[in-house]
Order: sequence, then C-alpha cells, then structure tokens
Amino acid sequence: MPFSRSRRPARGPAPVILFCCFLAAAARPLDAQPATESQPNRLNVLFILCDDHRFDCLGAAGHPFLETPHLDALADSGTRLTSAYVTTSLCSPSRASILTGQYAHNHHVIDNYHEVDPNLRFFPQDLQAAGYQTAFIGKWHMGGDDDQPQRGFDHWISFKGQGTYWPDGHGTTREVPQTTYDGLNINGQRVKQNGYITDELTDYAEDWLNQLDPDRPFFLYVSHKAVHADFVPADRHRGRYDDQPLPITIPSDETLHRGAIPMWVRNQRNSRHGADFGYNLADFDPAVYYRRYCESLLAVDDGVGRLMQCLHSIGAADNTLVIYMGDNGFQFGDHGLIDKRTAYEASAKVPLLFHAPGRVPAGKEFDGLVAGIDIAPTILQATGSKPMTSIDGTSFWTPLCQADASPLADRTLLYEYYWERNYPHTPTLHAVLGGRYKYIRCHGLWDKDELYDLQTDPDELVNLIDAPEHQNRVAEMNRRLWEMLGQTDGMEVPLLEDRGPRFPWRHPDKTDAAEFHDDYFHRSEPPRRP
Repeated sequence: MPFSRSRRPARGPAPVILFCCFLAAAARPLDAQPATESQPNRLNVLFILCDDHRFDCLGAAGHPFLETPHLDALADSGTRLTSAYVTTSLCSPSRASILTGQYAHNHHVIDNYHEVDPNLRFFPQDLQAAGYQTAFIGKWHMGGDDDQPQRGFDHWISFKGQGTYWPDGHGTTREVPQTTYDGLNINGQRVKQNGYITDELTDYAEDWLNQLDPDRPFFLYVSHKAVHADFVPADRHRGRYDDQPLPITIPSDETLHRGAIPMWVRNQRNSRHGADFGYNLADFDPAVYYRRYCESLLAVDDGVGRLMQCLHSIGAADNTLVIYMGDNGFQFGDHGLIDKRTAYEASAKVPLLFHAPGRVPAGKEFDGLVAGIDIAPTILQATGSKPMTSIDGTSFWTPLCQADASPLADRTLLYEYYWERNYPHTPTLHAVLGGRYKYIRCHGLWDKDELYDLQTDPDELVNLIDAPEHQNRVAEMNRRLWEMLGQTDGMEVPLLEDRGPRFPWRHPDKTDAAEFHDDYFHRSEPPRRP
C-alpha cells in the first residue's frame, strides 16, 4: 500500500527533533531504481513551492543569520540541487512552466495578467489518470485573478491573484498589484480567510493528508503566497532580524559603469524595480525589506516541519517524495536592482530540495543543471506515470537517484523574459544557462549584450562581451541561443494585449540616467576593398 495510517498529528510548529526520524530513514543504502508502473508501492509526492525564494536564503546554503531548521533537515536527509534555475523569473510564467514542462514561449503565459490556455495539459492530470489522489492548496496566480478549480486536481483551495497575508491586511506597508481580500475558494465555494496565510495553507494541507484513502497514492501541491512582496512576517516572527545587516553588497553606479553593465540595468536603479526608488517609495531601504523577507520565510520553514511531521504520523514518510522549490529568485540591490525578471543569478536561480528515503541519496549536493521545466517529467518518471508529450523539459530522476550529474554535464538551458508594459524598464531578454559562462542577449533595445564568468565573477559585475579573448565564445553562445530557440519553436516573440497598471516612474532627486558606453563614441571602420 502507498502508506499505512496511524494517529492524526497535533497542530502547531514542529520541533526540529521530530524530523530526526527522516534522517535515519534516508540513510539506508541507495539500491532502489527509479519507480516503474509495475511496482506496487508507487511514490506519493508532496511538492512545496515558495514564492520569490532566492537560492542563497537557506541555512543549508550558508546564510549568515536566516534560520531554516526544517528545510536544512530536508536537505540533510535528501539532496540539495545547487544548479537549479527557472527559465522565466516571474510568478505566472514560472508556475506554468512547472505544470506544463514548457518554456514560456510555448505555453504563452508571459505575464501575470492573462489567463492560461484551457487546452494546456498539466502533469497532475497524468497523475490523476494513474490513480493518484490530487490536491492543490495555495497561490495559483497563473495568469489573471482566477481562483476557480483547475484540471488535474480532485481537491482545490486557492485565492484570487496575490491574495493577502492577513485577512485584515495588518502588517502591510503597501498594496501590491493583484492583492485581494476575497478569502479562499475551496472546491468552488467562497470561504473566508481566518488567519496568517502561510499557517492557514499548512492547516488545510494537514487536513487533506489526514483524510486520504491509504490504499491510493497521492500528489499534494502546496503553493505558498510567501514570500512574495510586500513581505509580511507572522506576528511571532516580526522583528526577529531587526539588528541584522544586509548581507548583499549593492554596487555603486560607477562599479556598474566600470564593469560595462548595460545602460538599461543602470537606468533601472531609479525605478520601481531599482534599489534607489524601490516600488516608487522615496524612502525605500533594501536592508529593511530584506529583513522582513527573511522573517516571512520562517513560517514557511515551520510549515515544512509540520507537513513532514504529518507524513510521519499517517505512515507515509518512507514512501513520499518531498520536493521544495522557489518559483523564482529575488534581487535586493544586486546590480542596483530589486525584484526579479532578469537572468542574473539572484533572480533566476532557486533553491531545490529532493527527499525520498531509499531513492534519493541523503546528505548530498547535486550540481547537474536543472530547471522548472524539468519538474513535470521528473515527477512523472519517479511515480512510474505515463510521460508527457510536447514538453521542453527532461527528467533528471535517474541521475539524481544515482548521484551522478555527468549526464547533464554538457546541458544548456534557455532563459527568456518578455517585456511588460506594466514595468517597462526591463527589456525582452534571452540567455544561455549552463557551465562556467552565462550569455545574455537584450532584444529590441540599443544596448550591450552580456557575458559573465560565473567562476571568477559570481556576482556578474564584469561584462566580458567585448573582451577580445572571448569573441569566439560569444559567437558560439549566440549560435547556441538561436539553435535552442529554433529547436523549441521560439523564433517568434509572443504578444499579449495590455492589461494591468503601469509603473514607469523615476524620482527626480535619485540616480541620474546612465551615460552611453565609451565605445558608442568610436565608430568602427568598415573593411576596405582591396
């Protein structure tokens, strides 16, 4: 059987000691192969998605003060994937890529305001077809403000748009676009939100786990609102990090100019998504904002501990694949920017943890290049379900279980972001991810492309695009970019009608507009005929 039921867990934060049982279970020898349909005990799956969780905000990743004991325990008893990215760093496109296995140019969810194509197939539909009990609990936000039940899920709990941290809005310093106070949609019925959303979603997830049919496998997708801006910690956590410094160095404009960083990046510094005029607030302080962000993550970590405790109490701990992932990263002054959308590491790289006792190695780090588009095929292989067709991602289940990243050694991934009229300072971007170097191409704007050596310049502050010794590499990565676009039907820029508010403003007393790069003033001579 998928699991044997025992007692119902008690509510409340889970002590870290209660998670120790998972460490022992995960330490058994790795002799299991990836699941197949013929195996009687098919893996259950708990997939936890955290909003805007950047890759380095994790105790297990060496964070200087953030406390994430339950996520750290998950990493210790499983595998932490250290080269995990999203292929579009924006809420709705990233979520659509996770569910469909497709790049944004194929699923066409390229902003946060348009509904998803009703003909797109989501991988939970394949789990349903394989006999799984399925549930979605949390933030849907895959285009528009719709929170109606979606295909692939037997049980449904969500809210419109961004929802809200607290039903009375307390703790909020500004209203985020698409904030709603309409409560929850539970299987098509409107139900009021009673408390702090992170805790309440965990409550509902526990309730669903405790009423499952133990003779059938399950798939539970918990999608947190946290830690989306505006960051509102649980009352029990507010102020915990008031005395902590910002561990990110915000580069000066001179540093960016000296590093040949594109003009659009430097100009964005004085904008809604810039460190000088963040969210169009004249007194914006990235350090304060970062502290609230870290405090908001604490309840997510509590929730992970509670759900792991619940799996143990219902007898499902040893046969459940637990995945924790961020839907995109977040910038806190990196490159002088805040928020996301860019192809830089702080924006596009995410935490990704896999835990499956006896299948996924315990206490390991896996450096193979993986992305959100790979989640669907990986889960389907792990559960022995029929694979999806017409997808861009690939399963990494076998390399992960074998602790062997070599099959992914030469892999490259496409990153894409499409210009939004709502936030006009970030242009359409394409990038090649994978290996030591990252190549970023700016589309539709007179500016520099980018090449970074992630080994010597992990903060991506020295643009090598014009370096003579790298011109062959630039040409090859540009060729690879167009090859990937051609192979994945990405040669046309997807367009959608304008929707939502616009935020084009600059502050008259903040950073001046960037000057043109020096080489713009030196015309290259055309070749002469002999």
